[in-house]
Amino acid sequence: MDDAAPRVTVVVPTYNERPNLEELAARVLALGPDYALLVVDDGSPDGTGALADALAAANPGRVSVLHRPRKEGIGPAYLAGFARALAAGTPLVAQMDADLSHDPADLPRLVGAAEGADLVVGSRYAPGGGTAGWSAWRRWLSRAGCAYARAVLGVEVADLTGGFKVWRRPALAGLDLGRIAADGYGFQIETTTRALRTGARVVEVPITFRERVAGRSKLSRRIVGEAAVLVWRLRAEG
Repeated sequence: MDDAAPRVTVVVPTYNERPNLEELAARVLALGPDYALLVVDDGSPDGTGALADALAAANPGRVSVLHRPRKEGIGPAYLAGFARALAAGTPLVAQMDADLSHDPADLPRLVGAAEGADLVVGSRYAPGGGTAGWSAWRRWLSRAGCAYARAVLGVEVADLTGGFKVWRRPALAGLDLGRIAADGYGFQIETTTRALRTGARVVEVPITFRERVAGRSKLSRRIVGEAAVLVWRLRAEG
């Protein structure tokens, strides 16, 4: 790999995230030349894809865009982005939300932790982590979902539904990405669990997750229900 090439590719799925994308890109790029941004847009009708193209044109080699024709969910979008990042040979692949709930300023801490781990999870529930701007119901739902998944799967990762992660290339390449079909919470649970089953070393770094300030949440009852069923399928696979 070219020594001048970015060391970390930050994969960000988008659907109607135009109000957040420019700030997100600026904050990721401000971390320095080690970081590149890959936007995976699912045909956003609000012009997110066009804005991403403009950002890529203004930042060649640092911002790229993968356009998908329609909304298919965060899981398939991440899988497409992971495939692109792996094909590019990037040593580290980060994943984070587009809505600034995950603070780009936390990325260097996660990247630093990857020196001694295969997968780093930005954790709301590790000591020192937390959430901001959530209702009591949302906090309960998230904690209960994590506890439920941990109990069913026998996994000790505190934030098993967390979506702010940094993967070392061999760990991500070692997953059978073709068999992952889950979305939302389920996608996060499945990828972390499958990584553990390959023998990957997983560590958690505390972060504060902040509720989005612009746009609409993609959380739905379908996503929650899918995750509740998924954990039993993963348990059966052993």
